[in-house]
Amino acid sequence: MTDGPHSLNRRELLKSGVRGAGLLGFGSAAGFLAGREAKAATRWQINPNQCIQCGRCATECVLEVSAVKCVHSYGMCGYCKLCTGYFEPEPINLDEGAENQLCPTGAIGRKFIEDPYYEYSINKDLCVACGKCVKGCNMFGNGSLYLQVSHDRCLNCNICAIATACPAQAFRQIPATKPYLLRGKGAAGT
Repeated sequence: MTDGPHSLNRRELLKSGVRGAGLLGFGSAAGFLAGREAKAATRWQINPNQCIQCGRCATECVLEVSAVKCVHSYGMCGYCKLCTGYFEPEPINLDEGAENQLCPTGAIGRKFIEDPYYEYSINKDLCVACGKCVKGCNMFGNGSLYLQVSHDRCLNCNICAIATACPAQAFRQIPATKPYLLRGKGAAGT
């Protein structure tokens, strides 16, 4: 190399290369953290007023058992003896027998309160988000059962596989400070 105002020696070249790599690494880390912060600022959720209970929440989630679960708005429930979210459309009997239940996994519990009232509860460990109970409740009942993303299970993927497959476009990214879209007064879902 020739000596002059624009010439570099090996030491300066190495120093500027290390400086450039450091800046590149810093920029990458800052970008990663900014993306992570943006991801943390929102959560995926289902708008219960748009959901059509297509069953894709059960099959499209990247998790083995979907992060979507049925929730129950107790304030909207009629506590009916013949709950259309619990029983098959034409049950043999109005009892807890598996042959009479609409839920394929037995995730809905039924407890006698007083004649003719029963309380229904969801066992989230058994719920697979098939939406059969929600469809039954919406079709003949008051809509107190609906699907929500359970954030203790959800990976909060950048592009949610269920949201991509949802024919009703019911999935939304909403603020993490209010991660649930609840239906009715006294809604349970958190």
